[in-house]
Amino acid sequence: MAAHRKPRQRSVSGTKARTAATIALAGAATATGFDGTGHAEPQLTPAQVKAKVDKLYQEAEVATEKYNGAKEKAEAAQSRLSNLRDEAARRTETLNSARDALGSMAAAQYRDGGLDPALQLALSDDPDQYLDGAEFAERAGSRQASSVARVREQLREIEQLRGAAHIELASLQSRQAELKRHKKTINGKLGAARQLLSQLPTEQRAELGEGDAARASRSSTTARDGLTAPGSATAQAPNSRAAAAVSYAYSKLGSPYVWGATGPDAFDCSGLMQAAYRSAGISLPRTTYAQIDTGTRVSRSELLPGDLVFFYSAISHVGMYIGNGQMVHAPNPSAPVRVAPISEMPFAGATRVV
Repeated sequence: MAAHRKPRQRSVSGTKARTAATIALAGAATATGFDGTGHAEPQLTPAQVKAKVDKLYQEAEVATEKYNGAKEKAEAAQSRLSNLRDEAARRTETLNSARDALGSMAAAQYRDGGLDPALQLALSDDPDQYLDGAEFAERAGSRQASSVARVREQLREIEQLRGAAHIELASLQSRQAELKRHKKTINGKLGAARQLLSQLPTEQRAELGEGDAARASRSSTTARDGLTAPGSATAQAPNSRAAAAVSYAYSKLGSPYVWGATGPDAFDCSGLMQAAYRSAGISLPRTTYAQIDTGTRVSRSELLPGDLVFFYSAISHVGMYIGNGQMVHAPNPSAPVRVAPISEMPFAGATRVV
């Protein structure tokens, strides 16, 4: 009967074959990295790693310029807030003096008989509300009325200052939050670049670093040969201020790149340009996308030493032209301030500051 039918025996050899296949697939999955592309990165060639790292550095620089812009605005908001608070404190002192004067006047009248409303004003916890009372206006004398009017005006001004300070505080807090976001982005990009480099064998990392260093050394040596202060670059600069800026930038060759830095010992790209022209007595904006609007635009064929040269569509990198198709710039965290050809990055425009 069907109820007594023996269960069909599975093939032992079939079970073993399926188990082996499952293990093989699991091994293949582990090898190819189902959890992401991290396992595939060590298979990249040094050149591919360098390309990826360069892209991460460029993206980090975009975020750096946004950070610089937000920092500049945050500092301006902080300055305005401090000024408003200082002004409010000064006005409050003036108000207190005026209230004291009203109180003295009222005390004298009280000694002569009767409590003048001005004394009530001096002692009131809410003087603005009290001053709005019709009774005070009717009873105050002309001199007191003039004093009270000044007090009321001072109260209004102080409230306006406090309102403006509140707005600036909100602006500052917004900029500070923006700074944190950009800082997180920058650190994330730079961390990803370090992680990529760390996946290369030691000898390949060294080879990659030495290649960059050799190229930087060659370009710096070439430029130094053609630019010995006050060499050809400073001599060809359009004026003495541009020559001074070139001289400063050249003197900073070898300084480390640090994002957000404006010198004197470390720089990011726009920070180096700002410091160079500051040494020449000219104030530049903090960011690349603001610096490109400074001075007069010039074409690539019209470049002279001291001109600022900009790169990438987002205007995220800047260098200082020194002649012969070369510039001084702060490239990225992998290399110090150095001389490089302007052809090594996508040219976006140039400006002559002075």
